[in-house]
Amino acid sequence: MTDPNIPVSAQPRVVVVGCGFGGLRLAQKLADAPVQVVLLDRNNYHTFQPLLYQVATGALEAESIAHPVREIFAKQRNSTYRLCEVQHLDHQRKALKTSIGEISYDYLVLASGSTTNFFGNASAAKNSMQNKSVPDALALRNLLFRNLEQAVLETDPARRQALLTIVVVGGGPTGVELSGTLGEMRQRVLPRAYPELRVSDLKIILVEAGPVLLGHMSKKSQADAGQYMAGFGVEVRLNTSIKKLEDDKAYYSDTDFIPTANLIWAAGVEGVVVPGLPADAVGHHRINVNAWNQVKGFDNIFAIGDVASLVDKDHPKGYPMLAPVAQQQAEQLAHNLQRLLKHEQPSDFSYFDKGTMAIMGRNKAVADLPKGIHFSGFLGWLTWLFVHVLTLIGFRNKAIALIDWTFSYFGSGQALRLVLRAVPGSDSVEAATTKPK
Repeated sequence: MTDPNIPVSAQPRVVVVGCGFGGLRLAQKLADAPVQVVLLDRNNYHTFQPLLYQVATGALEAESIAHPVREIFAKQRNSTYRLCEVQHLDHQRKALKTSIGEISYDYLVLASGSTTNFFGNASAAKNSMQNKSVPDALALRNLLFRNLEQAVLETDPARRQALLTIVVVGGGPTGVELSGTLGEMRQRVLPRAYPELRVSDLKIILVEAGPVLLGHMSKKSQADAGQYMAGFGVEVRLNTSIKKLEDDKAYYSDTDFIPTANLIWAAGVEGVVVPGLPADAVGHHRINVNAWNQVKGFDNIFAIGDVASLVDKDHPKGYPMLAPVAQQQAEQLAHNLQRLLKHEQPSDFSYFDKGTMAIMGRNKAVADLPKGIHFSGFLGWLTWLFVHVLTLIGFRNKAIALIDWTFSYFGSGQALRLVLRAVPGSDSVEAATTKPK
């Protein structure tokens, strides 16, 4: 074992792969446990993913939704963090192969999260934009505002319309929130910032393969979301799938297409599975776990959050890939790990659904809470604001987000409209914005 510069400890080592909502909460809950916690992640910061779309549309700074992992655990003595890529799991030797060397474990927790699911659409995977990380959000922001600048100068009507057409694929919370924010930007930012363009020039089209928006939410929320989209001038196309994207054309049939240079894929996610697990432990890009979140066939490997598939009578397809699920699984697993160390029986996972929310713009949000409680409009917006400020990590992040939202609420809209120049030969965020052709 090489264990790159990780302190030697007599206590059992719990290696946590991923510093998302689940991995972060688990490590925090093990602060006083008699274990050594080793956190591994490809980024040295935790991202508050529900607000990535606000970074992409210029409503928030990236720094307000990201927090350094080392700062979070600065006072937690039993934790160690390493920046690396996890490449392979050798479960027989109880070790992980990583980009910085081999790391051994006594207990392994896979909290590697999820990535965009293109459902086999290779052209969309190659040519569309996604919004699953801070670099994604910054690249998307750069693309949108760069295309607006190019549209001002474009003389070819067809090319100009493609530059001014934004297609969002996916009518779940991510797609709806992004479309609503873009619609609000269209009304509040475009007339002042781009006087050469008319509001009617910028088209925002939300495409959903199913029959309704926000399919997992209440009918009242679905209806409210539809009204908000209409109010922002967002065109909603239901029962429609994007089959191919090439040459600035998003095809929804063999011959019919939407001309667009801005296609954003928000149609679904799939788990990020570390290679090395047996085939019967993985299904549909998720890891099969029992009620203790143990991976099938192992007593010392666990999975939580988006990558874990926990099936029961109420969730025959597995629990939803949501932050509250990951956090509650993390809390339960922290409890169970300490019980296992004492040779006690673990307890089964039980999920408490705190509700679902989606925001579409200023004073426009929907919230489905327990016991059938539904909020919309200004009250839904306040509920959304309170929950998201409360769950952001760090006082500085909360303060920056509140300041940005205050300026946006009382001002004329998003102010973060910088177009960054690409760095030749670089894989930086700036260079990544050149992806769509």
